[in-house]
Amino acid sequence: MTKRVKGPTDHVVIVGAGLGGLSAALRLAGAGRKVTVVERESVPGGRNGLLQKDGYSFDTGPSVLTMPDLIQDALSCVGEDLKDWLELLPLKPLYRAFYHDGSSLDVHAETGRMQEEIRNVIGPDEAAGYGRYVDFVTKLYKYEMNDFIDKNIDSPLNLLTPNLARLVALGGFRRLAPKVNDFLKDPRTQKVYSFQAMYAGVSPQQALAIYAVIAYMDSVNGVFFPNGGMHAVPRALAGAAAKHGVEFKYNSTVTTVEHSNGRATAVITQGGERIECDALILNPDLPVAWRELLGRTPPSVKRLTYSPSCVTLLIGSNKSYDRLAHHNIHFGKSWDGVFDELITKKTLMTDPSLLVTVPSHDDKNLAPAGKHSYYVLFPTPNLSADIDWNVQGRKYRDQMIKTMESRGYDGFGDSIEVEQMTTPLDWQAQGMEQGAPFASAHTFFQTGPFRPKNLAKGFENVVFAGSGTQPGVGVPMVLISGRLAAERIVGPVK
Repeated sequence: MTKRVKGPTDHVVIVGAGLGGLSAALRLAGAGRKVTVVERESVPGGRNGLLQKDGYSFDTGPSVLTMPDLIQDALSCVGEDLKDWLELLPLKPLYRAFYHDGSSLDVHAETGRMQEEIRNVIGPDEAAGYGRYVDFVTKLYKYEMNDFIDKNIDSPLNLLTPNLARLVALGGFRRLAPKVNDFLKDPRTQKVYSFQAMYAGVSPQQALAIYAVIAYMDSVNGVFFPNGGMHAVPRALAGAAAKHGVEFKYNSTVTTVEHSNGRATAVITQGGERIECDALILNPDLPVAWRELLGRTPPSVKRLTYSPSCVTLLIGSNKSYDRLAHHNIHFGKSWDGVFDELITKKTLMTDPSLLVTVPSHDDKNLAPAGKHSYYVLFPTPNLSADIDWNVQGRKYRDQMIKTMESRGYDGFGDSIEVEQMTTPLDWQAQGMEQGAPFASAHTFFQTGPFRPKNLAKGFENVVFAGSGTQPGVGVPMVLISGRLAAERIVGPVK
C-alpha cells in the first residue's frame, strides 16, 4: 500500500504553477478537492516559461515535447479532451543531426522510415541493427513505465517485481553506451540514440541502459510541437484547471510555510497574504523548497550531485537557413571528451555539441513577418564549476555565435535583432539549485527509489512535485510527478 499524507485533505495549496503543479491540480480537482495554486510569475509554466519581446514569442525552457498522452491523462481527470485545448503538430523529422564530417541524418519516429534513412546514409547492417535497437527500447519502456516511472516508490523493495527481472535480463542495468553499441556500430547513430543521457545529467558511458527509455519517448514515440509554442502546454493545463474550479493566484511569491506539530497549516506570501491548507504540494526545485520554504535541508538532499547546466540564447533574426529542421543537433568530433569536460573536469566544451531549435519553422506567428526565431542551447558545467559567469558570460556568448557560424550558420551574428541569454547564474536566480535546469543527476543512487522522495520527511501533509523528486527530469517525468504527488493525497486517480 502506497503511503499517503495524514489528516484532512479538503483544501490543497500548490506552490508553483509549473507542469508538475498543474498536473497535480487537475487530478485533485477531478477528485473533488478545493485547490489553490500560488504562482510568483504572471503566467503559468514555471521553467516552461514565456518571453515576449519586439513581436517575438520565445519559450524559455523545454523545447522538445514528447508523450502527449500524459497531457491527455491529466486533462481526462476533469473530463477534458486534449484537442479542445491544444493543437499538436507531429514533427517530421524529429531531429536533424549534423556531424563533423559534413554528413547529416534525419531522425524519424516510424521505424521503417528511419531504417531507410540509416540504410541510405550509413548502410544496411546499421539499419538492421537499428531495428533490433527499437525492439530493445520498446521492451525497456514496457517493463519500466508501470513499475519504475509511473508509480510512487516508498522503498527499494517496491521494485522487486517480475519486471525487474525482465529489465535485468534485457541488460537494463548495464551502461548505456556499451548497450547502444551492441546494436549500433556507427558513431553517428550511437550519438543520436544516446545523447539523451545528458538530460539525465550523466554521460552515456556512465548512465544505466534503462535511460534509453528517454530515446524511446522521443525517437520512437515521436516529438510534437504545440501551435503557439511550448508555453501553450501550461496555458492549456491551467485553463482547464481554472474551468474546473482551481483558483490561481498569480504574481504571488510564497515566502514561508506555516507549520505546527509536523503539519503545514498555511502559506504566507510576500504581500502578506495567508492561505490556509489541509495539504501542501511544493513545485519549486526540491532542494530550494526544503531550504527556503521548509527551513531545513535533510542530509540526503545536501549530498545530491547535479546535472550539467546550459547556456541558452533566444535569438530573433532576419536570416533563415534552408537546411534546418525544427530541432537541429550539431555534434562535434569529440564525444566522450564533451561529457568528460562537462561532468568530470567541469570546464566549458572545447569541441561543442549543441542544439538549435527553430520554432518559427513550424509556427510563423512566433516571429514578426519575414523574421525567424532561434533557441540555441550549449551544455555547460553547473555552478559547482570554477566559472565566473559575470565575467565569462559575454565572452561565451561571442564564442557560441562563432561556433554556430563555423557550423554553417553564415552571417548569424550580424542577423541578430533581438536576443536574450540565460547562463547558469540566471537559472540559479530563477530558483534552480546549482544553476542546473535538469535538476539532480540521475546517477544510480539518485534514481528510482534513491531519488529524493515526494513525501517531505518530518511533515505529514507536505508533498513535492517537479524534476527534483521521483521520477525525474523532462516534461513527461514532471507531468508524472504531478500525478504521483496527487496520489499521495487522494490515492490512485483512475
